[in-house]
This record gives sequence, structure tokens and C-alpha cells, in this order.
Amino acid sequence: MVIDILPRTLSYSNESMWKQCELLKSVVTATKESKAGKGKVIEIIRIPKYNTDPIIIKRIIDSCEYYKNLYKNQMERQFKYRGYQEEIILKGTRILNKSKFLYLAMEVRTGKTLTSLGIAENLYPKNVLFITKKKAISSIEADYKMMSPEYNMQVINYESLHIVMDEHKWDIIICDEAHSMGAFPKPSQRADLVGQLVRKLNPKVILLSGTPTPESYSQMYHQVYAISGNPFSEFQNFYRFCDKYVKVKQKKINGLLMNDYTDGLKTILEVMKPYTINYTQKEAGFNAETTEEILEVELKESTYKLIAMLKKNLVVEGKSETILGDTPVKLMMKMHQLFSGTIKFESGNSMIVDLSKAEFIKNYFEGCKIGIFYKFKEELNALQQVFGDKLTTDLSVFEDTDKNIALQIVSGREGISLNMADYLVYYNIDFSATSYWQSKDRMTTKDRLENSVYWIFSKGGIEKDIYKAVTKKKDYTINHFKKDFYL
Repeated sequence: MVIDILPRTLSYSNESMWKQCELLKSVVTATKESKAGKGKVIEIIRIPKYNTDPIIIKRIIDSCEYYKNLYKNQMERQFKYRGYQEEIILKGTRILNKSKFLYLAMEVRTGKTLTSLGIAENLYPKNVLFITKKKAISSIEADYKMMSPEYNMQVINYESLHIVMDEHKWDIIICDEAHSMGAFPKPSQRADLVGQLVRKLNPKVILLSGTPTPESYSQMYHQVYAISGNPFSEFQNFYRFCDKYVKVKQKKINGLLMNDYTDGLKTILEVMKPYTINYTQKEAGFNAETTEEILEVELKESTYKLIAMLKKNLVVEGKSETILGDTPVKLMMKMHQLFSGTIKFESGNSMIVDLSKAEFIKNYFEGCKIGIFYKFKEELNALQQVFGDKLTTDLSVFEDTDKNIALQIVSGREGISLNMADYLVYYNIDFSATSYWQSKDRMTTKDRLENSVYWIFSKGGIEKDIYKAVTKKKDYTINHFKKDFYL
């Protein structure tokens, strides 16, 4: 049943709204004495003091009950918001009410999820859609259950958005890790699907990210382009947006000159300021110090011979499979795989060629509870072969048992917490600077003082060169590879 209630006064908490409604209730239900009857049968009765519409009186009484229940629910919760979260919730409520969208640019581990759910609660929606990565769904559902708000919420991953495209019930849509929609110059499929949903329903939208524009300010456009009233709505598409906000350059790719749109102007963030709340770990009182250590592993001699043969001949032919490195991109990928002990053949099949890294990790961290990041799928098979039943890929199993966890870097770098781990261990390293900065912060909590991250690199391998690039916030590209390996 739909209850008609008074809208929240901006910046008013549930307690404040309850008290305000009670005050209004005392006014509209006030009575006064009046004489009724004639002659000797006159009696004194009480009648309404004001001629208020009964529908309005019911609305105010229902509002008293609604906000009182919200307040009681908050008081009975098992958790309390941190002070800064309460402030952000009130500020975010004002922005979302006024502008219909909000960007919460809160650094990892500062509590973006609960803060966004708190903001949604202040707007009394009936149905909320929370879009995230598949790995984070269980964690967000647990936060929702712990919070137990009045609204219904469905949590779904970006790849499953087609399931809800025809539903017409979302009052608020929350997009987790929103920077993942920032591809340009064309919108990604992810941005396109979210855009279709937003245009169809015109809901309020909350965007969440610790790194809204990790590689280029130009990444902001497709995160917000479908939202009504966004500050770039005057531009028909990304290219017209670039006319004002991007220094378009040209670069040569495979001998052809192509437009380069990565040099977005900082004014993009300035224009987004009225819709954005920034908050850092330092502001939240996080004092964790992250130390990183590189550990080198000697691979089998046969592995080094295989790599040398591939680099020299650009092809290695076996009895039934072929390793092909006939272009710089292919060669870079094949060497990256081999230096961590796996290979994907030209046929599409893959196999483990060297367990040295996996065995080193098991022996070095024996007795510790670790979170392991890997890059290629076959690396997980290597880890499972060495660790056996002491390894899981399920976050809830990792949290409830003494098992270690293995996560692929790109899928595990966002939206999850590995604070149960003693150490983070990287079996391999990704080419992306975003992956480096986000994934290594998965253990951070407000109460944790030290994070230890270990990088397992092969002696003479490509990993150190990648590490040098990403620590400087640069993706490792084919140009780096050519320079590092004298191609």
C-alpha cells in the first residue's frame, strides 16, 4: 500500500522530521470548546480548532508514524555511521534532491556503499537498483541486510543489466565503480546499457568511485551523459564535448594518424563540483602504511629457453600447438604469460609450463592467510594445483575459513575487502595503472595500521618493467615494451 507522506525537509534527519510532523499533528488536531444544543440541554463539546482537510490530517499522522519508524529502525541497528558518513549523507541528500544525480568520489575503504544506501534512505524510495561488479554483490547485499532500510533493493552486476531493462520501478539507481563506464570516444556497452535505463526511467542516480577519472579527465563524459541535467547535456555527443573540454591531439598508430582524446581539461572536474562529494582516506582518519616488497623467483631453465626462442624466431612450433609472437602486441602478451609460467597457444588452448611461482608463494607464505591476485586464467589453475583445498575463489569462504583466496586482478580490484588477509600477494601484474592503485588497497581499514604487499616477479622477466610504469600512474604500453626489450 502506498503511503502519502510529507517530503523530507532538506538536511533534516529522521528524528527531526518526526518531531516536525508531531508539531504539525498537534496543530491540525487541536480542539477548542464549543456549546452544542439549545435551552437546558446545552453541553460543552470539543471541536476541531481549525478547518483542516481530513486528507491532510491523515497525511500528517501517517508521516509521524513513517519518520518515527525510520528513526527507531536507525536506533536499533547493529551499526552506526561514522561521523563523516553522517555529514556526507546529509550533504548528498541535498545535492541529489536538487540535481537528481550525485557523484560520491570517496576513496576506497571509506564506506561508499553504506553512505550511498543512507542517502537513498533519506529520499524514501520504494525501489533501488544497485549496479556493481559480480564479485561485490554478496558484500553489498550483506550491507543492505545489516542496514535494513525501508526500501526494496536489487543488486545486479553490469553484465546482467539486460535482465532489468524492461522493468519500470527504479526510483534510484546506484552505479558502483562508475569510472568503469568512462570509455571514450564511443560509449562502452556498459555505459550504453546504463544510459538506456536512465533515459527510460529518469530516476535519481548516485555514482560511486574512489577514482572517477583514473587515466583521463575525458572519462567523465560517458559516466554522466545519459543523466538528465548533467553539466555536459548541451553537447550532442563526446566529440562536441571535446570541442570545449579536450585538447585533441593526433598520434600515429600503425602508420596512420588518429585523434587522441585523452588530454581532457581539468575544468571537467570543476564543472562537476556542484554534483560531487570528494572524501579521502586521510580525511577519514586512515593511517595505514602500505609497504611493498618485490620477491624474485628463478624459473625453470626450459622456460627461459622457450622465451628466448620465441623472442628470436617470433614463433615456437610444437607437435600439436603453436606459440606465435609475430607482432609486438602478441609477443608482449606471450612473454608476459611465460614469465609467470603459463601460455595460451594460437589455437586458443592454454597450459601451465612452469609452477615455480605458485610453489614459491605456497612455501614462502606457509601458515599465513593471504589474498593472491593473478592475471591470466591459467595462473589460477597453477595456484589450485599447488595449493589444493587450501585455496578458494569465494570471498565468503575466505572470510569464514582459514583458506587463502585467489582473485583475478581486474575483477577483484574493486568493491571488495580483503581485510582478513595477513598479506596481499601478486602472482602477476596487470598492464593497467588503475589495477595497481586500486587492488593493492584491498586490505585497508580504518583500524589497520600496516598493509604488506608482495610482488612475485621472475628473474629477468617483464614484470619489473611493468611495475615501474604503473607505479608512476602510467599504463604499460607496447611502446614501453619495445623500449624495454629493444624490439
